[in-house]
Amino acid sequence: MRKPKVRTALLVSLLLAATALSGVNPPNASAASDPAAVAVTVDARAGLATVPDTALGVNHAIWDQNLGTPETSDLLRDAGVQMMRYPGGSYADIYHWKDHTAPGGYVAPNTDFDTFMAAVKRVGAQPMIIANYGTGTPAEAADWVRYANVTKGYGARYWTVGNENYGNGHYGSAWEADDHPDKSATQYARLVVEYADAMKAVDPSIKVGAVLTMPGNWPDGITAGSDPGPWNQTVLSIAGPKIDFVDVHWYPGGSAADSLARTSHIPDATYLLRQQLRRYAGPNADRIGISFTELNVDAGRTTQPAALFLADAYSELLENGIFTVHWWNVHNGIGTVTEVAGQTDYGDFGMLSSGACTEDGSVCEPPLNTPFAPYHGLSMMKLFAKAGDQFVQAGSDEPLVSAHAARRRNGDLAVLLVNKDPDNAHPVTIDYAGFTPSTAAPTVSTLANGATGIATGQSGSATTRTLPAYSLTTLVLRPAGATAGRPSAPGQPTASGVTDRSATITWPAATPGGSPIAKYEVYRQNGGLSEQLGETAATSFTVGNLVPGSRYTVNVVARDTAGRVSWSSPPLTFATGGPAASACTVRFTTNSDWGNGYIGGVEIVNNGTSPINGWTLTWTWPTGWQQVSSGWSATWEQVGTAVRVTPTDDNRQIAAGGSVIAGFVGAYSGPNVLPTAFTLNGTVCATG
Repeated sequence: MRKPKVRTALLVSLLLAATALSGVNPPNASAASDPAAVAVTVDARAGLATVPDTALGVNHAIWDQNLGTPETSDLLRDAGVQMMRYPGGSYADIYHWKDHTAPGGYVAPNTDFDTFMAAVKRVGAQPMIIANYGTGTPAEAADWVRYANVTKGYGARYWTVGNENYGNGHYGSAWEADDHPDKSATQYARLVVEYADAMKAVDPSIKVGAVLTMPGNWPDGITAGSDPGPWNQTVLSIAGPKIDFVDVHWYPGGSAADSLARTSHIPDATYLLRQQLRRYAGPNADRIGISFTELNVDAGRTTQPAALFLADAYSELLENGIFTVHWWNVHNGIGTVTEVAGQTDYGDFGMLSSGACTEDGSVCEPPLNTPFAPYHGLSMMKLFAKAGDQFVQAGSDEPLVSAHAARRRNGDLAVLLVNKDPDNAHPVTIDYAGFTPSTAAPTVSTLANGATGIATGQSGSATTRTLPAYSLTTLVLRPAGATAGRPSAPGQPTASGVTDRSATITWPAATPGGSPIAKYEVYRQNGGLSEQLGETAATSFTVGNLVPGSRYTVNVVARDTAGRVSWSSPPLTFATGGPAASACTVRFTTNSDWGNGYIGGVEIVNNGTSPINGWTLTWTWPTGWQQVSSGWSATWEQVGTAVRVTPTDDNRQIAAGGSVIAGFVGAYSGPNVLPTAFTLNGTVCATG
């Protein structure tokens, strides 16, 4: 029976691998056998996103004959799956739902839409349906909505227009079917508008999504043909007012260590996505959600690296407000067989075994539906983060140990610890702020390397733990005191009057609990330990002494007259820039972006009345994966993330009212967050 052995979207990950993150080193196998304790901090005052009821997702595919079986559905239900995607990646752009065909592809028996929806119901999940853009029409998509929600009453809410449609050859690589003569981002966006209008005319309650690419990943930053800008900018500028969410995929590529390190890209990638939404998608862009409906790794797909990556990436994405995250795939088929960290890896993108063998029959997977490691990673997410929980900030001083935390409605706190070191156990000490754990032994769940399931029991303390090598550990802690009677959390804060040095934070009032509210406390997130910026009895506070060109995430908590403290407000993130007026102005430009680099320029303007004789321009890159590769018309130096630019002999002087221009080649291997503050001879410049 023919079915895909290699996911076509992996051409993306091959391109990503070509731009591997520089400076990432593999775990040190010669590290001391008794490493120093890792310091983990958990700050319940630093609230992040709330866990949605669509958080944990998986992909189903019409070439999987086990798509609708009770055994498969029951395994997905047991793992906590809340959303299921259909009809399967690139197949969506050749699939015609009415006759259940996919010309050019294989369609397994018992995989039609009604069978899929029966499986969704058995799992207790919601569907995410991909309307055929590549070889379909808006009318076909509208008919599908009518059949699903009017004829059958399925209440299918989420519909995406196409899958990875930037892979249609417009940027050079072509794996995605697209019969339209015009394959531009502009044409895709125009048709998204037609799809959304046609589909919502049938059922106005549905949510329609458009395909974007993840910042820092191909073809992000590249402009092709007559499009006015790169894919994301073009799609959002045209279709933004008509869509309800955007859909992104991510295959980080590289070795197991590379994939596990690249989860650090997620906060900056989601920050840039939201910047793009606000800049290009029109009014009220904050209503537009973000889904990540394909994730997987290149190395260790059925073994522990995939489980660790899944738990770490799902947690990071959900903390940053992504409303659903989906693993590719439920079943997929055997690939290249290797050994990873002492375990046989079948190179299978599925989280459940297909029971398949290599073509020569020399190696066979375990029996059908045997769970692979990522299935257990998803099951750990079910234990860690439940719908309605609020993620809170957690941090670690060891790059090979990640920490995540979530506060539960009943007052409990769950902590997820990820040891990415394949060779060494790591002792950890955990410090808590805004939460006092009880002295009772926590409930501990552990997924060890090579384990066939999660071990759960009660043991140890809330503050110390030893993490086995290559493991996932979740602690569930009870609070030391009663939580009843506390005020409600303050509402979503907003920022106004943001300057280079200050911002005014305003929030909806909290509802009192057992006692009147005495004051509000404003905190800035700072790793795993927040710092208090101030307090007030009002619902607005002006924060001063901010650093130009910096990103701030703040929360507000309410404290009542009895000393009870509310949950944290949702987070607010804002960025300061340069001053509105200064003795100098810097204009920073980027041109000819090719996906992991660009031609950059800085123009330095002397706004003073006297010439500048000799100058030094400095800035700091927002991330560790950005650099100046080379430059001209100046001397360029970079140490760490700090850039220093000094003049050549012929441009040492900047006349009053005059300017000098210097250029450079910029490089990046992750989300390219541009600097917004520049200092000239010790003076912070305006930006223009």
